[in-house]
Amino acid sequence: MSRLVALKAPGLLVKHLRHTSSRREILEHQLDIRDLLSRLVAVADEAGRIAMRYYRPGGRTAAGVEWKGDGSPVTQADLEVNAMLEREVRALRPEAAWLSEESADDTSRLSAREVFIVDPIDGTRGFSEGDANWAVAVALVADGRPVCGVVHAPALAETYAAAAGYGATLNGRPLPLRDESEVTPDLRITCPKVLANALTGAGVDFAFQPKIASLALRVAKVASGVYDAGFTTRDSHDWDLAAADMVLTEAGGILADLSGAPVLYNRPDPVHGVLTAAPRALRAELREALGRTRYGREG
Repeated sequence: MSRLVALKAPGLLVKHLRHTSSRREILEHQLDIRDLLSRLVAVADEAGRIAMRYYRPGGRTAAGVEWKGDGSPVTQADLEVNAMLEREVRALRPEAAWLSEESADDTSRLSAREVFIVDPIDGTRGFSEGDANWAVAVALVADGRPVCGVVHAPALAETYAAAAGYGATLNGRPLPLRDESEVTPDLRITCPKVLANALTGAGVDFAFQPKIASLALRVAKVASGVYDAGFTTRDSHDWDLAAADMVLTEAGGILADLSGAPVLYNRPDPVHGVLTAAPRALRAELREALGRTRYGREG
């Protein structure tokens, strides 16, 4: 811009400078988030190596197992992986808060714009029994929505990764955008057995798939096309969902509540109601199908 134009239109100059500054900030954020994703993939890979030392395919884990008050297991491997992740992940972005299944909840996270949401071993019960369907799940959430996420399943040699605006990958290969637009009986649906039974009882026919231990993996496998869609019942948590939500979103799908709204994270209570995971074009019909059951009416 010439000095003459600047003198005649100072408002235009200010607008131009603000626009340039905004573009620079956006570019810096994009470079930052891509670098963060690559680092999170590396950290999740190391976390998987720690867990694999205790994993026994088809057999009982070598890790000690204890039981929480809610009846769910926690292993020595969960705790070791959690400690490693908290140290390494938080070092990548010290200003971000922390929420993990295996850490005491620090409510100061509620005033933080950014928070890492982590499940050191999602699918602990399966892990402890030798089932391969467990994963390390790590996400960065900003203003309630994930902006970066990794779901790493070392026993399956699968790593799902995504950053906002950059698409999703499986083992480094881009996941194509999902474009299914019709609900048919042959849709491969992943959900808990009680929900599958309720849908069948309501006259809704799908090709229901056996439930796997890790909820994060179930959602990620909707993104990859192993499943066409999925449902969750109540009581899933932020750490089960945030990383896989990022992967599904960047693959063209949506993890949504029964109103159709995307899931919000880092709330005072990190527990969620019934959710659908599906390509965007299917979500309305799937919600309608779910609405025929008591789960759809209860939310």
